[in-house]
Order: sequence, then C-alpha cells, then structure tokens
Amino acid sequence: MLLRGKTAIVYGGSGAVGGAVAKAFVREGATVHLVARNRDRLETAAEALRASGGQVYIDTADAFDRSSVEAQLKNAEAISGPINIVFSAIDWGDAQGTNLTDIDFDRFIMPVERGLKSWLNIGAVVARHMSENGGGVILGITANAGREAYNQMGGFGIACAAVEHYLRHLAVENGPQGVRCCWVRSPGSPDTPGIREAWTIHANERGMTFDEIHAEFAKDTPLRRMASLAQVADAALLLASDLASSMTATMANATGGGQVD
Repeated sequence: MLLRGKTAIVYGGSGAVGGAVAKAFVREGATVHLVARNRDRLETAAEALRASGGQVYIDTADAFDRSSVEAQLKNAEAISGPINIVFSAIDWGDAQGTNLTDIDFDRFIMPVERGLKSWLNIGAVVARHMSENGGGVILGITANAGREAYNQMGGFGIACAAVEHYLRHLAVENGPQGVRCCWVRSPGSPDTPGIREAWTIHANERGMTFDEIHAEFAKDTPLRRMASLAQVADAALLLASDLASSMTATMANATGGGQVD
C-alpha cells in the first residue's frame, strides 16, 4: 500500500473530487480526516469509506478562516499524530459564462479571492505544521484554464493560475524542511455531477447522447477521452506517495494530453 502509515486531511472531503481522492487514499492505507463545512454530508461520505475498511474521521472547518483551519489541524493531530498529506478541493465559486467585457468585478474576482484566501490559510497552517514534524505533501487541483485561455471563463482560469503559482512559491519556501507542494491539473471529469449535468444539457441541445458529447469534447486529446474522477484521484495519490518524492513545485497532468507539456 502506497500510503500505509500516513495520515491525510482532505479539505472539501464531502464533494465529488475530495471524495474520490479520499477513497484512493484510504484504499492505499492512509488514515483520512475528511473536512468540510457540512457535517451531514461528511458523515455520509465517511460511512461509505468506513464500509470499505478505512480509518476515517470527520471534522468541520471553514477554509476561509485561518483560526478554523488551525483548530481542525490540532484536532486531527490529537487523534492521529502529525499530518503527512493534505489535499484541498475547496470550492472557489463559479464565475464562468460571461465575457470579460461584460462581467462585473465582484463576480470576476470571487474565485480568485476564494481560491487564494483558502490556500493562504491552508498552506500557511499546514506548511508550518509539516516543517515542524519532518515534512509532508501539500496537494491541490486546478484546471486547463490555469494555462490555456478559453471564452467566458470569468475569473476561474486566472484563479487556477494564481493558485498554481502560489503552490510553487510555497514549495520553494518550505522545500528545505521536507515539504513538497504539487497539484493535479484536470480537464474536468465527465462523472463529476456538475460537469455531467452541463454536458447533458449540451448533448440534449444537439440531439446527442452523453457518450457522443464526451467524444466530441475529447476528440482533440491524444487519448480521445477525459480523465474520470478515479483517474484524477490516482494522479493525486501518486503525488502524495513516496514514489513522487523528487517532485515538488509541479503538477501531474491528467488532461489526457489535452495540454501537452
């Protein structure tokens, strides 16, 4: 098992991405603490993981409040000892669907502000903790729009680019203390509820099946498919493991070749 003996916190652990990553971490032997703001959803997510034999705990925290992040980390440490892995899938809010010439500033800046504020809180608290406890891995997730420009992305792509560069800086500052910082770049998984809903609308409008619209969207990628949630989670798992011990300030490209490095 790749993460046997490791303890991980997954922020946004009741969501689709966070839940998939938590499942991969549990499968590979990690003790996992699921964190979000809604306890009921966390309980549901934890029950499914515990049914598979995982050691899973839940706690509520607000990633936009540093004192809340600090308190949750102390709770997790009291239960499981030092934290080795942190993955954040906090929702930044959606500002897509409007041209930059038409969007108002508050809507435009929302994902940028939420993305950076949540990461500044999580990154600062967790990096300090890991630096004092022998190191660890801090992981995030971004999208193609962090590098490539698209129509009507609002502030989302800019938020992805900003978060990626924040993690690069965090990696450089804390690397000497054994802290690695990486992220998965995902194209948007077709089995994510929000993406599936949007694709289904597009498919219905064009008289296509879901599989046909998937093929249409993926036709320009070398693999001719978009990564599933499980595949994105496996990329995060690789980064979290000692197999990636030489990787920091970088990403796992899970875009199916949609972006070629």
